[in-house]
Amino acid sequence: MTTAPPEARTRVSIKHPVDQVLPPQKLAIYGFQHVLAFYAGAVIVPILLAGAIGLTDEQLVHLINADLFTCGIASIIQSVGFWKIGVRLPLLQGVTFTAVSPMIAIGTAAGGGAVGLTYIYGAVIVAGLFTFFIAPYFGRLIRFFPPVVTGSVIAIIGISLLPVAANDAVRDGVPGGPISGKGLAYAMFTLTVIVIIQRVFKGFMATIAVLAGLVIGTIAATILGDADFSTVSQSDWVGVTTPLYFGIPKFSLVAILSMIVVMLITAVETTGDVFATGEIVEKRVGQEDVTRALRADGLATFIGGIFNSFPYTCFAENVGLVRLTGIKSRWVVASAGGIMIIIGLIPKAGAIAASIPHAVLGGAAIAMFATVAVVGFQMLGRVDFNDHRNVVIVATSVGLAVLVVVTDGLYKVVPGGRWSEMIFNSGITLGSITAIGLNLIFFHIGKDFGPAVAGAPGQRLVRLDQVNKMSLEEFSATFSGLFQDVPWAIERAHGQRPFSDTEDLRAAFQEALFGATPEEQEELLRSYPDLGSSTLTRAESHRDQSALALDQMHDEDYALFEDLNARYREKFGFTYVAAVRSVGSRRELLENGEVRLQHSPSQERTTAMIEVGKIVNHRFDDLVAEANPIQTARTQRYDELGY
Repeated sequence: MTTAPPEARTRVSIKHPVDQVLPPQKLAIYGFQHVLAFYAGAVIVPILLAGAIGLTDEQLVHLINADLFTCGIASIIQSVGFWKIGVRLPLLQGVTFTAVSPMIAIGTAAGGGAVGLTYIYGAVIVAGLFTFFIAPYFGRLIRFFPPVVTGSVIAIIGISLLPVAANDAVRDGVPGGPISGKGLAYAMFTLTVIVIIQRVFKGFMATIAVLAGLVIGTIAATILGDADFSTVSQSDWVGVTTPLYFGIPKFSLVAILSMIVVMLITAVETTGDVFATGEIVEKRVGQEDVTRALRADGLATFIGGIFNSFPYTCFAENVGLVRLTGIKSRWVVASAGGIMIIIGLIPKAGAIAASIPHAVLGGAAIAMFATVAVVGFQMLGRVDFNDHRNVVIVATSVGLAVLVVVTDGLYKVVPGGRWSEMIFNSGITLGSITAIGLNLIFFHIGKDFGPAVAGAPGQRLVRLDQVNKMSLEEFSATFSGLFQDVPWAIERAHGQRPFSDTEDLRAAFQEALFGATPEEQEELLRSYPDLGSSTLTRAESHRDQSALALDQMHDEDYALFEDLNARYREKFGFTYVAAVRSVGSRRELLENGEVRLQHSPSQERTTAMIEVGKIVNHRFDDLVAEANPIQTARTQRYDELGY
């Protein structure tokens, strides 16, 4: 049997799950699930705007059809992409809520009605073009969006959207309306169905849990007489979206500037959603991805102005759905875009989706929005919270976002009119701006001193920038206690400067430790005192051994350790070294010693060096903790509570 030459072999290209095209029936079902999850949020903006500027019912119907039609186009542009436009991730586009107040202000100032819409669309068109052309420059700002910022923004998006879901669930979608026990029951029933399906089923059924929950919840509401489908029979079969239906756009400088501010804020939200989706689908997101996503936002917003719609951004609701279902293909979102285009042309089809009770939608939305917040928490898990600056950024941005969420009408007491309303009427906006601003202040403006890594408040704190400038003598004076004053380890760690963060410094000590020669390992292992020794000369050794009160033993326990130490040293030629703080009891420490006595000399030397590595980590944690007492106290409190 002969083997074909390499050039003759068939090359199998394995596509990333994001790029895989699913069978048509699955694309249709998964796409429809995205549409249902998105629908309520999509139509709320035209409904709010129409009521505020005095549009007729006929004009409102046209706005909704135009919105859905353009949402479909925008979603296809973002997910499928062409040239340098579209991020090519499963991101569905929808009208941004940030634009509601500015558009109402623009429309009202112009006299309301169709005339007001012409000024709104003039501003939307210019803002879309501005976003398209500014995208490459905004993409270069990606270095200002480290995990502490993007994680905070994504968590804030999820937290801020939860009240929207709750409002649907218990107030029938009417802000400030009476709480409905029946609505709560429908919401909890829908949520329970989603959870049960995800727990009981696997494969395809588990991935459509949200769709199944919406369908089953709607059926239950229909049987009990709480779902109204009368609008379906009243709706037309065909409704064509006519460009510039309300007239030629008019341009006002003030209106344009306010809409540009909206798009800059939206760019931050889009950046957060792109990072969140990249995290979910396990695809690296970079500067070019952000640029492509923002170009798609700008183009979609420009098209929206032509086709009687509004500014567009990535919809966080559907980011949560991607996480819940685990379906990563961007072609699913593309199919959802196609479905929305069809619904936009067939008002009767849209009326069916619109007939889903608010409470049922609310139950599904609770699961989806909370999932978005969880993605943010996961990103924050990569943040170094030993650095107090990161603690301040997350705490302040999330805290202010929640302040807006739980305080109705906070913007009314803040001076600045419509400009302040754009910021203080949205927890997402205020929290995002705060996270970005604080990151700039702490990490990019002025001198960056870095986190404190040694010392104690009230004494001399040693910060990372100082460590990077230390001479070998200064470095040794600060960190020699990590290695029992053995010089070679400190010298090698010092040679790895500069250190980018606390964990980089920790890694340098570990690299220095495990790069030792056998002779150096022997020297280090012999430098440690016996476990239970009554003469501990170093404070670090005393802290290690006092974790199990080895310095306060009775004579019988002391004799057991003395015997173990002697037998161990006789066999291996160095001290029985163990990370006492990683062990649960003295008995366990003695039992581990007996087990290790059965090792060969080379095996035990490796085991002992691993224990030294643990000891170094504990001692390094001590240095960082003493320099960051607030964070340490918080962590200790969590430990006490059992978290």
